[in-house]
Amino acid sequence: MNAILALEDGSVFRGEGFGAKASACGEVCFNTSMTGYQEILTDPSYKGQIVTMTYPLIGNYGINSQDNESWRPHVSGFVIRELSPVVSNWRSEISLSAYLEQNGIPGIQGIDTRALTKKLRVRGALNGFITTEPISEADAVRRAQEWPGLVGVDYVKQVTHEKSFLWDESDEQSPEFKLVHGTSTADPRTHRGTLPPADIPIVAFDFGMKYNILRCLRQHGFKVRVLPASTTAAEALAHKPAGVFLSNGPGDPAALGYAVKAVAELVNTGIPIFGICLGHQILGQAFGGRTFKLKFGHRGGNQPVKDLESGRVEITSQNHGFAVDPSTLPSDVVVDRINLNDQTVEGMAHKTKPIFCVQYHPEASPGPHDSNPLFGRFRRMIEKH
Repeated sequence: MNAILALEDGSVFRGEGFGAKASACGEVCFNTSMTGYQEILTDPSYKGQIVTMTYPLIGNYGINSQDNESWRPHVSGFVIRELSPVVSNWRSEISLSAYLEQNGIPGIQGIDTRALTKKLRVRGALNGFITTEPISEADAVRRAQEWPGLVGVDYVKQVTHEKSFLWDESDEQSPEFKLVHGTSTADPRTHRGTLPPADIPIVAFDFGMKYNILRCLRQHGFKVRVLPASTTAAEALAHKPAGVFLSNGPGDPAALGYAVKAVAELVNTGIPIFGICLGHQILGQAFGGRTFKLKFGHRGGNQPVKDLESGRVEITSQNHGFAVDPSTLPSDVVVDRINLNDQTVEGMAHKTKPIFCVQYHPEASPGPHDSNPLFGRFRRMIEKH
């Protein structure tokens, strides 16, 4: 298939299509991760976005059902330099192209992704239109220009689970696993680790939750009840949780007034709260602060974050296009982590209440894993409280 990626500034990239025969609009962004394309495709935070991978060869290890981060892929389109013609991994169940085709998502390969990334870094994130159907360049540009964009749009309601549920009651999805040494890839065997008792009940607001967050919480001894994004504070507290977790998710945090209201009420109760990514941005607003849109966002597995208290620098995985404005935060909230590339807020903590949050992803798989101890910090905070 021939394919076109058109941007709102009039730029047109022609390439070879793969995945579904389809068309879609979205905000065109780039991710610098060298591996983990399946995690990116199935991360609900990418709802409404056309993702460009800066690493040139994508698809070489295929797709498997165990590594999905949500109930389906959420990207609007996928842009790469070269699609691997061979899928070579013993865990692979389906090729990348077939997986996108199954889910109605168009892909384009063979374009200059370096030139596209440099354009986005200079101009900022641009609205785009991707198609593997016969459409003229002029029509493709027009559709990109007519798309309203992400600002002010609530995508959370499209990705959240509609009903409350307990995560992994049978403890089958959360244990870590590894290959047993001495086995061949022709006949591999995996070993599942053991889990600690689930002795701390918490509720987790699902604003577009990645499943590996839930796995990490369970691995640290939490019994997690997942709640829909529209859950009120009273409904959350009715489950008698020892703590509250606020998940990642897509879109503009300023469009989530209902979530900000619920979290503000929970903040006033003094219950321990931990937020990640969109949860961090919602907490910022619940504290009384405001958010703003970044020029081209932070997406990839190599973002340096400095802990201002210890001086330690973590290499982190990130995926967000908005940030909290530190000048709007009240005096009882401290910014304790910053991004070393642009000094934006990467972490906050309340001075008197057991509440903290980070803008990045400590659960990131395949990594980096510098920030995984934050789940232990949440547990210790609840135990102390």
